[in-house]
Amino acid sequence: MNLNPQIVWKHFYSLTQIPRPSKSEEAIQNFMEKFGKDLGLETIKDEVGNIIIKKPATPGMENRQGVILQGHLDMVPQKNADTVHDFEKDPIKTLIDGEWVTADGTTLGADNGMGVAAAMAVLESKDIEHGPIEALFTADEETGMTGAFGLQAGVLDGDILLNMDSEDEGELYVGCAGGIDANVTMKYKEEKLEGGYKAFKLNMKGLKGGHSGMEIILGRGNSNKLLFRFLKLATKKFKLKLASVDGGSLRNAIPRESFAIVAVPEKNIADFEAAVKEYETIFKEELVAVEPDLVFFTETVDLPSKVFKKKYQKNLINAIYACPNGVIRMSDDMEGLVETSNNLARVVSENGVISIQTLLRSSVNSAKEDLGQMVRSVFELAGGKVKLEGEYPGWKPNMDSPILKTMQNVYQDKYGKTPDIKAIHAGLECGLLGAVYPNWDMISFGPTIRFPHSPDEKVKIDTVEKFWDFLVETLKNIPTK
Repeated sequence: MNLNPQIVWKHFYSLTQIPRPSKSEEAIQNFMEKFGKDLGLETIKDEVGNIIIKKPATPGMENRQGVILQGHLDMVPQKNADTVHDFEKDPIKTLIDGEWVTADGTTLGADNGMGVAAAMAVLESKDIEHGPIEALFTADEETGMTGAFGLQAGVLDGDILLNMDSEDEGELYVGCAGGIDANVTMKYKEEKLEGGYKAFKLNMKGLKGGHSGMEIILGRGNSNKLLFRFLKLATKKFKLKLASVDGGSLRNAIPRESFAIVAVPEKNIADFEAAVKEYETIFKEELVAVEPDLVFFTETVDLPSKVFKKKYQKNLINAIYACPNGVIRMSDDMEGLVETSNNLARVVSENGVISIQTLLRSSVNSAKEDLGQMVRSVFELAGGKVKLEGEYPGWKPNMDSPILKTMQNVYQDKYGKTPDIKAIHAGLECGLLGAVYPNWDMISFGPTIRFPHSPDEKVKIDTVEKFWDFLVETLKNIPTK
């Protein structure tokens, strides 16, 4: 990529060439470990796969507070249905689209590749003034924050954490939401399908999806909720029988596509097909501003040998239909900030078991717990078993933060305006890291990235240079010890 600053873009390009989906990060961890050692820097790989690289202060800067540059190595593997790509093996194909860099039908990995690339550039640089630097590259942020959970006290010596995992240039983030996973299992029994039925595959596709923290406020469609809304109607009106369902993909991505195999009595087929077209129109009209490419249609398929027994079909449809989803409450403290939300991310049936995954977020712990019990109640009433697990804390804003004041002043001096101070509904690792290192003064910032966790992900080119220049100037102005 012949883009400026070249020192950052070259490292970002190298990251796109190494498959690094969450949970499959050995290759990128080995790459980063070699990168640090090739620079002659102290390099550590801990038990959970975090890579830590330490660089001494440049001459004359030894008295500055130590800075931890932090980003995560993994990326969300999402692709369009018609894109052929193996995230375990294939490099990301990058494209320049006007003012943006994007990928060809897949997620780009700018989340958090841009932050990692910037840290690599600082480690490699020979002409940037800085105090003691420690780069912390965490593992598995996107699907469990395993690296942040597993980080041990006493490994890092710094005082200031610069998290480079937020997605709007010109904004400094001082707080984030906490989260908890709801994992639901529902057993079901099947029965043989009688004669006189025709089978269809219901396809809910074309939705934008996106980051379940960042984009939940946009009111985009949830393919699982839309599909089951139709199934609720069709079961009662057309005596539809459900054979299987496969909706959504990743817990932290708003579901874009959902599918179901259903059987419909032959006498009801014409009305059923008309209802599918009618509901496609209804969904399009309701979501016209946010989901212009939504499609809902049927395909004829072979008759399944078995379908759900009536009781289990009813329980599943009612539970998914009733499950809270989307924005639950807006923040009272910060205008335009989501306080509490739920993403009904995954619904899949296989071998007599339905697996359901949701991700609950809130900046208020009691509200998060309340929402968890709400989800639990819905699915337990339907006969499901619910586990609330993987809880991680939020990050409470500190408006008296010294590094916040430093970075405000640097930005004002450099760009002639004050950066916006914000909190984020997404789950940054700062809450977990700050629990292990409570002395850290923390800020999160980054370049402008749009539509992370979806194949539309893109990073704005000119903001990368501003982000980099701001980082370099900040390192020059870190307070003394």
